[in-house]
Amino acid sequence: MEDFSYPGADRILKEKNLKLKHGDGHIVLAECDSSPNLLRFIARDRADFCFKVSGDSGYLALEVPAVGGVQSHDYKAKVNMTVGTEKKSFDVPKNSWKGIGENADPAGREHMLLEIIASK
Repeated sequence: MEDFSYPGADRILKEKNLKLKHGDGHIVLAECDSSPNLLRFIARDRADFCFKVSGDSGYLALEVPAVGGVQSHDYKAKVNMTVGTEKKSFDVPKNSWKGIGENADPAGREHMLLEIIASK
């Protein structure tokens, strides 16, 4: 039975320090370049990281600390995060940059990125 675990997750954690857990296969780690359909994330203490979205929608569960911004292109996104025990969600319109997590928090608290939900 398929468990939807992210392929190569252990290698990605070791090489890029990104903990990718599971998803539907429509949001996959990609090089940050000028390709269409990318979501680009910025975080403190790490290089930008990107995901390519395919199909009409996608879902990915992950754990990445200190994420502070996201750039969308052809897809809108909802990103779910936590700060301490508090859950926070941020809606990111198509073709935009948006401050999320600590950059959207008046107290500048570190947030953990937990889910990406993208749709056209």
